[in-house]
Amino acid sequence: MRHSESSLAGLIPAPLESARVVGPGPGPSPSPGPDPGPEFGPGREGFSVVDEATCIEARPGTEGVARWLRAAVGAATGLPLPDGAGDADGAGGEGRDNLISLRIDADLEPELGPEGYQLFNSGYGVHIRGSSAAGVFWGAQTFRQLLGPEAFRRAPVTGKREWSVPTCFVRDSPRFRWRGVLLDVARHFLPKDGVLRYLDLLAAHKLNVLHLHLTDDQGWRIEILRRPRLTEVGAWRPRTKAGHRASPLWDGRPHGGYYTQDDIREIVAYAAERHITVVPEIDIPGHSQAAIAAYPELGNADVVDTAALTVWDTWGVSPNVLAPSDATLAFYEDVLTEVLGLFPSTFVHIGGDECPKDQWKASPAAQARIRELGLADEDELQSWFVRHFDRWLAERGRRLAGWDEILEGGLAEGATVSSWRGYAGGVAAARAGHDVVMCPEQQVYLDHRQAPGTDEPVPIGYVRTLEDVYRFDPVPPGLTGAEAARILGAQANLWSEVTENQQRVDYQAFPRLAAFAEAVWSDLPAPAERDYPAFERRMTAHYARLDALGVDYRPPGGPRPWQRRPGVLGRPIEGAPPIV
Repeated sequence: MRHSESSLAGLIPAPLESARVVGPGPGPSPSPGPDPGPEFGPGREGFSVVDEATCIEARPGTEGVARWLRAAVGAATGLPLPDGAGDADGAGGEGRDNLISLRIDADLEPELGPEGYQLFNSGYGVHIRGSSAAGVFWGAQTFRQLLGPEAFRRAPVTGKREWSVPTCFVRDSPRFRWRGVLLDVARHFLPKDGVLRYLDLLAAHKLNVLHLHLTDDQGWRIEILRRPRLTEVGAWRPRTKAGHRASPLWDGRPHGGYYTQDDIREIVAYAAERHITVVPEIDIPGHSQAAIAAYPELGNADVVDTAALTVWDTWGVSPNVLAPSDATLAFYEDVLTEVLGLFPSTFVHIGGDECPKDQWKASPAAQARIRELGLADEDELQSWFVRHFDRWLAERGRRLAGWDEILEGGLAEGATVSSWRGYAGGVAAARAGHDVVMCPEQQVYLDHRQAPGTDEPVPIGYVRTLEDVYRFDPVPPGLTGAEAARILGAQANLWSEVTENQQRVDYQAFPRLAAFAEAVWSDLPAPAERDYPAFERRMTAHYARLDALGVDYRPPGGPRPWQRRPGVLGRPIEGAPPIV
């Protein structure tokens, strides 16, 4: 790697003394120290050059990272980045010019954790070491940030054959192990290519969990071979409410779609290559009208004509919930058996939220089941559903996750709580010894509007600005150290009732997802003490990356003309959101 005399000034917006951020979204700034170790030799100040002679040396376990570098960075730069195997004596490429060296170094883990890495550009070569292959991959993402915005394109646009990287030393690691994003593909279907694109966007921000919300009242999006009507019937609706459910407008086009099992395998494999875990969600026992429309025997047929139900075409919470029968349990065991065969994730999300109890209260069969099981009420009947699948999943080596309503009626022994109605559910679960993913709607629901006023498209919920998300902290005050350790991390949720296509998803997610990524990666000061003006300055560089990635984000000055949705009714909530 040839050395070029130049200054770091202007390349990296973050100050050199910072140890965390190359640009919005996690990643550290280059630093002149600490000393990376004597085996590298002395470094040189300035820049080094990546060019057609630059090779990749992939030590054992890093071959996937090398493939990604060639596919992503190689495509953007037009450089071949050929294999550069280590020397015969095992010394490898350290000290050699024109080399990107990738290596797993388990000695980093005690200090940096399982996803930590260090990146050293000595002027004699770029050396990326990680505690694991994931750590090496996050280091490779930082390397791409250092190359500049053009490195985020899919083909060369500059014609240049040399790319500059500043000489620097970086040590970095994430604060949380769960850095997630929920994509709701049930309300509005996102075709497979859109999901793959979002995996690339998550990887670029060092986010490592994609929570895929696959089923709801408005659609069933995963092929289940034993139950084909779930997609033959449940994946389609004849029309869709446009805007909030109170809107008088309808989109009269049929809407639907689903992922075949091979599609799911492709999504999971694509994610794994980027060190992202895909967590599936199959809703039980509420949010199930699409399933009941396909198989009416799943519903409470003694109180409603379930054979007349269709896939729901509006928003809100459907009253049609699953019947608490052994046949329903067996049906969903069949479904989850196929789901487990497709998703290797330790966690399987079963929803468990927003389950109206009116049909159970009116159903003689449900009331008989309550008496038979010795339950106190309908809340405990919902808990019975959750406990059943908690045991069922545990017997198969998996763990159940659910929304914080699963606390009602008693929490299943092994359950992990996704705390969405605020912090309170997560606090209660952590104090009871359960793991928690914090995703309070008042803070990190990205379908909520980004500014006040009439320009925001289909305004939903509270105003959550870029600064608000930047100041989000997944760990609320008042927890003991042991309780805080139960917070696995956090998740930004993007529900799709009013985000009907990829363009709208982009607008709602970005740039706020960059702020969220930084909040869950970096060990930032307390929310009120964070340097938001410095973050805004770094965002200037990051907008250029988003442009290169083709993201239709919300500009700082407000929506562009084509991003507005005049006349489509939303549901704005005024005032500051409560901390609950």
